[in-house]
This record gives sequence, structure tokens and C-alpha cells, in this order.
Amino acid sequence: MRFATAEDGRGVFIGVLEEGTDLILPLAKAEERRGGIKGIPESLLEAVSMGEEFVHNASELLNWAKGNEAGKELLLPLESVKLLAPIPKPVKNILCVGKNYAEHAIEMGSKDDIPEHIMVFTKAPTSVSGPEEEVLSHAGVTEQLDYEGELAVVIGKAGRGISEEEALSHVFGYTIINDVTARDLQAKHKQFFIGKSLDSTCPMGPWIVHKSAIENPGRLDIETKINGEVRQSSNTENFIFPIEVIISELSKGMTLEPGDIIATGTPAGVGKGFKPPRFLNPGDVMEVTVEKIGTLRNRIEG
Repeated sequence: MRFATAEDGRGVFIGVLEEGTDLILPLAKAEERRGGIKGIPESLLEAVSMGEEFVHNASELLNWAKGNEAGKELLLPLESVKLLAPIPKPVKNILCVGKNYAEHAIEMGSKDDIPEHIMVFTKAPTSVSGPEEEVLSHAGVTEQLDYEGELAVVIGKAGRGISEEEALSHVFGYTIINDVTARDLQAKHKQFFIGKSLDSTCPMGPWIVHKSAIENPGRLDIETKINGEVRQSSNTENFIFPIEVIISELSKGMTLEPGDIIATGTPAGVGKGFKPPRFLNPGDVMEVTVEKIGTLRNRIEG
């Protein structure tokens, strides 16, 4: 199942997408029309916290809508709504894993830069933007804006000291993040936070795919195109630290909570890795595609 946050002429809603179609069902409206089920939350963040109860309710409402004339009227073409980031305002910073593909670590330095232990940094919640939303070029702030296509994990069940064996049971689903980065700020400040946290530089979406639809998140193709040109192409089987390890390591002494978002790292092919570097320019179109999830598309303003 795919869950999205969207906006139409009447406001923001959370919806579920009918499989095999480009139709989205506003869940609260379906609940109101059908009656019976009570408890569809106002935000996808709250929905994730409800876990399987929400998934069950959403599935019931979608099945009702597909088989009922009053429900079919509520199904909206995706082209008629604006998709927002699935979780537009995360409560906490987005957790990000650095250098999680060996070839990316090498392109950013050498074989000596392949990490022995997991590297983690964060992006501010205010950096989040949605699919098709323009990413600010931040002229005057940075001259080295770069792209990083990534698979992202959305935590669905709280836990601390999570074992690798239990890690995936704490996942609600998966989405896509483009970890847009100001490389010059990264170098200037000698750490990642400022260069990773400029407004709009965390495009996310287009939706969250429930974990039941992705049997093995450790074997998904991932590709990034800039203006139609393939720049990054890999598979999550090339992770240095698999998702199970990431979740287990992050939860050692730190509670992971429903709605926490973990970006799992980017493959080789970032702009900085080229010689000479190929940084983003105004008007550039970025497309990040992850198998079984979809494509996250954004344009640099200008």
C-alpha cells in the first residue's frame, strides 16, 4: 500500500493509492461517507504512530470505495491533487547515513574513506520539501549544490536496543529522499549539518510504501537522473551497513520513535565525484527512482 499527503482545493489530506492506478482516496472523506470506522488521523505522522491499526482501516476503506458507487466518486486522479512530502513537518531531524556505498566513499576520497563504523549526521526538519516542489538554489549562500538520491526508512514502532533480527519489525515503510547538499558549506564548517540543512534541500516522497509491499529492502535498484542523464545507478544490496544494522546501531542507547526518518546513504555518481565536479545549476531537473517505490522529481529554482 502507498500512503501520501496531498492537497486539493479543499485542503490537505492523507490518502491511500489504489494499486495499479493513479487514483488516490482521501481517507477521512471516505470514513465520513461510509461511516462505521472512526479514527483516521489528520496527518500521516499520526497514522504511522497507529501502526497496523491504521493500515487495516485504510485497507478497509479502499476496498469499500472500489466496490461502492459512493466510494468510487471519492477516488481522485493524482494529476488533480498536489502531493506534499509524506511527512511535511517531521518532529525530529532526519537521520542520515554517510558513505554507505563503498564506491561513493572512494569517489569522495579514496579506499581509506570506506568507513569501518557507521557514519551518521542529520538534516533539519525545515529542510523538507515535497515531490515536484522547486528546490531553492540559495544563490549567495552556496555555489556547490549537489544531489544524493537515497532510499529512506520510516520507523513505525518505538524501540531502544533493537536487535538486527528485530529491526525490520520496527519499520512502517519506505520512501525516497534526495539529500541535496551544499558542498562548500560542508567543507567550510568541517561538519555536515549546515551544508545539509538549507531550506527545501530534503525533497521527500512521493509517498510512503508500506513494508508489506517490499519483501527485501536490501535489494532495490536505485537511480538518479539529472536532466535525463543517469548519474547514479546502483542497488541497495551494495550497502556497507544494511538497514538492519543501521536501525540496531542507531537504537543503541537512543530511542527510535514512530515517524523517525532514516536516509540510508547515496551511491557513487554525485556531482562532487566527477572531475571536474558537476554541481547543480538553476533549472536542473533531478529524478530519483527507487524500485518498488517510484520516482521523486524536483527542479532547482531559476
